[in-house]
Amino acid sequence: MTQASSHDAPLPAPFIHPTAQVSPQATLGAGTTVWNWVQIREGARLGEQCIIAKGAYIDYGVQIGSRVKIQNQVSVYHGVTLEDGVFVGPHVCFTNDRLPRAINADGTLKRDSDWAVTPTLVRSGASLGANSVILPGVTVGRWALVGAGAVVTHDVPDHGLVLGNPARLVGYVCHCANRLTVANSVGVCPACGREIELPDWQENLC
Repeated sequence: MTQASSHDAPLPAPFIHPTAQVSPQATLGAGTTVWNWVQIREGARLGEQCIIAKGAYIDYGVQIGSRVKIQNQVSVYHGVTLEDGVFVGPHVCFTNDRLPRAINADGTLKRDSDWAVTPTLVRSGASLGANSVILPGVTVGRWALVGAGAVVTHDVPDHGLVLGNPARLVGYVCHCANRLTVANSVGVCPACGREIELPDWQENLC
């Protein structure tokens, strides 16, 4: 395991709980905390000040930005990229195979060469609620909010609020996660007063 460098004020070295399994070929940024029974595989790269909670699984080659919070029992599979400041709630599951099978048509066990990874991207500041499922090929926009238990099958716009199975766009949220009042592509937060331009605004929501 190597440590990413920092150009800001010095941060402590990464903390790894004794029960965690972190590959020597993974990279952890300064100030990152890895808690009990976590597994982080080879080639995974985590930025600074991340928190990886109990029982999370970070697959090989996964890219995670700085100040990301990943809660208990989350599975982040190969092909997933999480930008800075993403929140991933408990038991969230990412998928990476559009056509999943255990075996080929001739009954042989599928190998790495028998399927194609479909990348998934979660943009900075977005939050994924507990038990949500993110299907392969989806982009979740900046500061978007995915409700608990939602199954995300399509892209989510910046600041979008999606709920349900399949997840539907029902509104927009502020940086502080409160729901925006939107008119003519401008959202206003009733809590903090922030005004946000929403170029992808949809007037007729579900």
